Amino acid sequence: MFRALHPNIRMRIVINFFSKIIASMIFPFLAIYFTAHFNPSVAGILLMLNIAIPFVVGLYGGHLADVLGRRKLMVTGEVLKMISYLGLVLVNSALFSSPLLTFVFLLLIGIAQGIINPAADAMLIDVSTPESRSFMYSISYWANNLSSMIGIIIGGWLFTTHFFELLIALFLMSILTTWLTFHFITETHEQDSSKSSGTGIKEVFNAYSDVVRDKSFVLFTISGIFIMTIEFQRNNFISVRLADEFQNLTLQMGQLLAIPIDGVRILSLLTALNTLCIVLFTAPVAKWLIHRKNEPVMYVGFLLFAVGFSFSAFLSNMWLLFFATLLLSLGELLYVPTRQTILAAIINDNKRGAYMAFNGIIFQVGKLFGAASLLFAPLIGKYGMGVFIIVCGALACIFGRLALRKKQVLLAENESASLESGD
Repeated sequence: MFRALHPNIRMRIVINFFSKIIASMIFPFLAIYFTAHFNPSVAGILLMLNIAIPFVVGLYGGHLADVLGRRKLMVTGEVLKMISYLGLVLVNSALFSSPLLTFVFLLLIGIAQGIINPAADAMLIDVSTPESRSFMYSISYWANNLSSMIGIIIGGWLFTTHFFELLIALFLMSILTTWLTFHFITETHEQDSSKSSGTGIKEVFNAYSDVVRDKSFVLFTISGIFIMTIEFQRNNFISVRLADEFQNLTLQMGQLLAIPIDGVRILSLLTALNTLCIVLFTAPVAKWLIHRKNEPVMYVGFLLFAVGFSFSAFLSNMWLLFFATLLLSLGELLYVPTRQTILAAIINDNKRGAYMAFNGIIFQVGKLFGAASLLFAPLIGKYGMGVFIIVCGALACIFGRLALRKKQVLLAENESASLESGD
C-alpha cells in the first residue's frame, strides 16, 4: 500500500524520517545546553525566542506556499538548514566556541522549518486522496515516532560527551535531505499569477481571518495548546530537573553489567520508552477505538497524559519514572487518534489547508509555554510544576468540551459514517 502513494508522499516521509532523527538528537536537550552556558532564566528566554520567531515565520510561510508553490519553499528551507548546521559545526569546534552564535544558528534552523512545514503539509494534501489520507498520516505518525526514538537514544548518549562529532553527523545528514528534496520532490501547486503580489502582511491576515472567526475551532485549538504545553515539559523543565537530580549514577543490570547513567541518559531512555509504546501499540489501540465514541476517549487520554507527566515532574525513583512514562504513553495513544478524527470532522472542508495550518499553532505555542515554564519553575518547585501540569490537562478537557458543544450533530454523523465504512 505504501507503493501506491504518490512519489512525493513517499519521499516526504523518507525525508521527514531523516530530518526527525537530526532534530531529536539535539532539540530535546537544548534546555540543558543553554542552562549550562547561561542561567535558567536566560535559557528560558532564548528557547522562547527560538519558538516564537519560527512560529511567526511559519504563518507567513503557509501563505507563501499558496502563492509561490510548495517545492520552491521546501528547497529554500532545506538549503538554509544545511548552511545553519554547518554554522553549528564551526562555532562549536576546538578552535572556536560560542553559545550565543549556537543560538543564532539554531534560530535559523527553526526559521527554515517554519518555511518548510506549511509547504510540505500542503503538498501532502495536494497529492493525496480522501481514501489514502488515513493511511498516509498513519504511516507518517509511525515513522515520526520511530525516527524520534532513534534520534533521542543517539543524542541522549552522545550529547554531553561527543557534541561536536554529533553536529558533524547532523550536517552530513542535512546534505542528504537537501539533495533528496531537490531531486525527488516535484511541484504540486502552480503559482497563481493573480496573487503574485499578494505576499504582504495584509494578505496574510485576510487568509486567516475566516479561520479565526470559527469560535468552536479556536476553542478546540486552545485545548490542543494546553496538551502541547504538557508534552513540551519533557524537553524543558523535566529535562533540566533530571539533569540536576541524577548525576554520576550506575544502573545495575544483574551481577555482571553496570551502566553509568545520568539525567540526560535517563531522559533519553524515558523518551525512547514512550516512543516504543507508540510504535508498538498504535495499531491495536486504533482498532480498539473503532467502536467507541471519540470525544470521551479523548478526554480520558488528556487526563492520563497529564497525570503521567505530572508524576514525571517530581518523582525521583527511576522505576516510578518508567511507570509514569507508561501512563502518559497510554494517554497519548488514546488522545492522538481521537483528536485528529474530531479535528477532521469539525473543520471547513473548503478551507482545509488554512484550518490545518492554523492547527499547527498548537505545537509552536505549546513549545513557547513549555519554554516559559523555565522562568517560573524555580518559584513553584517541582511539586508546583506537577500541579501546573494537572491544571493544563483539566483545561484541555474544559476547552475541548466548550468547543464541541455545538458540534455534536456533526460528530455523531461522522462517527456513524466511520462505522458504516469500517474505519
